[in-house]
Amino acid sequence: MERRETDLTDQWKFWFGEEKTGPGTEVELPHDWVIGTPAVRDVRETSQGFRACRGTGWYQKELSVAREEGRRYFLDFGGVYEKSKVWVNGTFVGGHQYGYTSFRLEITDWLRDGRNLIEVRVDSDVTPTDRWYTGAGIYRPVRLIETGLRYLDENEIVVSVSFPGGSYESAEVKVKTGTAFPVSGELCRKDLRLQAEGEQGNLIFEVPRPMLWTAEDPQLYQLKIKLRDRDGSGDSVSMKIGLRDVRFVPQKGLIVNGKSVKLRGVCLHQDAGCMGAAAKKEIWEERLKLLKEMGCNAIRAAHHIHSREFMDLCDEMGFYVYEECFDKWTGGHYGVFFETEWKSDLDGMVKRDRNRPSVMIWGVGNEVENQGQPSMLKILKTLADRVRELDGSRPVTYAMNPHFKRESNVDLSRISDIQQFVDEADDTEIWDVEEKIQRIRGIGELVDIISCNYQEQWYEQIHEALPDKLILGTEIYQYFKGHPDQFKNFTEDNPSLVPERYDYVIGGMIWAGIDYLGESMGYPAKSWNGALIRTNGERKAGYYMMQSYWTKEPMVHFSVMDYSLEDEGVKDHWDIPMYADHWHFPQFRNTVIPYMIASNCEEVEVYVNDTRIYVPRPADCPNRLITGFLPWIPGRVTVVGRNDGKEVCRQETVTPGPAVQLGFDRKSGKLPACRGYQLLLTVRALDAENNPCFRESAKVRFRAEGPAKILAVDNGDAKSFEPYQETFIHMYHGCASVVVGLTGEPGRIAVYADADGMRSGSVIICAE
Repeated sequence: MERRETDLTDQWKFWFGEEKTGPGTEVELPHDWVIGTPAVRDVRETSQGFRACRGTGWYQKELSVAREEGRRYFLDFGGVYEKSKVWVNGTFVGGHQYGYTSFRLEITDWLRDGRNLIEVRVDSDVTPTDRWYTGAGIYRPVRLIETGLRYLDENEIVVSVSFPGGSYESAEVKVKTGTAFPVSGELCRKDLRLQAEGEQGNLIFEVPRPMLWTAEDPQLYQLKIKLRDRDGSGDSVSMKIGLRDVRFVPQKGLIVNGKSVKLRGVCLHQDAGCMGAAAKKEIWEERLKLLKEMGCNAIRAAHHIHSREFMDLCDEMGFYVYEECFDKWTGGHYGVFFETEWKSDLDGMVKRDRNRPSVMIWGVGNEVENQGQPSMLKILKTLADRVRELDGSRPVTYAMNPHFKRESNVDLSRISDIQQFVDEADDTEIWDVEEKIQRIRGIGELVDIISCNYQEQWYEQIHEALPDKLILGTEIYQYFKGHPDQFKNFTEDNPSLVPERYDYVIGGMIWAGIDYLGESMGYPAKSWNGALIRTNGERKAGYYMMQSYWTKEPMVHFSVMDYSLEDEGVKDHWDIPMYADHWHFPQFRNTVIPYMIASNCEEVEVYVNDTRIYVPRPADCPNRLITGFLPWIPGRVTVVGRNDGKEVCRQETVTPGPAVQLGFDRKSGKLPACRGYQLLLTVRALDAENNPCFRESAKVRFRAEGPAKILAVDNGDAKSFEPYQETFIHMYHGCASVVVGLTGEPGRIAVYADADGMRSGSVIICAE
């Protein structure tokens, strides 16, 4: 019998607290009950953005079902944070502990024909918090799945791709469904449609002239598998797959479809600023577009399992993914679950995503407290072996921090913050580099890739100790490189350029790509804000630096070093020097201003008004960044990029006049009239000539007309304690953002921004 899936997004009731008292609040999924609470200094949750994350919540939904005999019914949860329990019509049917794992419950025996009541209890009151913002609630999609008595389990399907004869002229796709029943299948792409049948649950497709999947050209095929029942009907599943040949070759590096590839990556957590953990796919699509434009081709999905929707985007948009199941093991947040849940959670990640073309590497842990000690190696071997049982086609690894400890009686498992870990356990720290390398060797013998956090200063020694293993910088600073012999001593040797020097280093992942809530360095910073992009999507100076390293499209970008700006509370070396994108110093008269120019062009010309300032070629500068000093003269700074003597790009930065108007970045356009669709819009303060006013901090009020509503506001300021679930917020660095939610009806949507003393800004969206 044909499969049916129903999205259970709307008409949920929510209660916060142990008891369901009162009528409850109507909510839509995904829902994060924490993000709407105020950020308060007295709430000592630096890991949660000073929000009260602990508590119990109840969700309830009435569900009408035309129940049929001979069918099975499942509730599929993308993720519930955390310790969820589910009831159907008053009967407990199951639950799940870890907040990041997808899970499915069969409810056939308890579902009635007609009206049904689904109840979900969520408990985030007991477990230690993660180091980053988690939110709480049913924060990922929920579906009702109906199948026949015999059905296909997506998690048991295994797809493998090979290229006979070592040529890419043809490909062979093998499908194992995990069932012994007869199946049929289709593999389609545009004008190609291949069919196959198998009597024992297996299928083989021969694909002529395959379109290969890469991060630069993510070609996808649609695979449909169907159980063959006697009447011709049967359960079916569909998935997108990519055909690619990935090899990790010692001494040579990462080879994708016969070509050498370096991972130009960033690390990401799952929250999205003002939307918390409840951001939808379209919000993340816009975020990933920014990373694509920067030249990023890889993502470390850190340090937890990300949503199906996020992983779909990585397949569709083209990113190589390092997928990670958990952070710590027996300590930190996951410590209360590890002994009983590690296998089911690890299995859940690998089985869900092993058929994705984007997934390149499996990660089984990050910076555990007893790193390199015998007790740690025993667990690492168990985890790595289990991953290989489920998927032998990808390497498995563990991300090491640069701190190794000798065995002691100090209980390090209670420490979740890495700086506290360093401070409290300093007497056991191993400082001798050779001794560190020996610990790394012990880990390296159990994993397939040596994954190093902030250890590029030791790559050569690591390679000498483990010459048959490739190295990946699983966390790197965006600007500084560590000193080989002294902690907190840094040089301007950009870690992102290090992989270019060594074939055995396959790339690096900057911590982090986008600012995320939590893991604060202390009040008043409510987030980690040393990334390349702010929570509201604003690019920082470091973004353009990486773009100059990672893209071929000619670009040039000018920034000034401005220490008159407020300290943002970034942890020293994770950020870059305080560069900003403006030319406006009203507090100065006769002074010189440090600057940085990032460009991938052969030559750069610089003009202050009409005066040319001679600068060296980028290739002749440390880190390929042009730096120096310019005289502060109000007006215009123009930077021009040239290749072969011809102008290929330019940027102008203007000293603005007074802010007199507001303008949205987005032009008017069209969107699908989809209920719950989330749209991020940014508005800027502009002078009379439409120049951005970087220093403007006016309060902006947003309103929406038509089939849409204001969901949240954000300005990217980590120190702002203004509420997200409002219609107003102050500008930060001259801009503010709003998230608008569509109601699902077609029609004209107008979004307005107002500020005292300025002309209003507006943008028109047609929902159709």
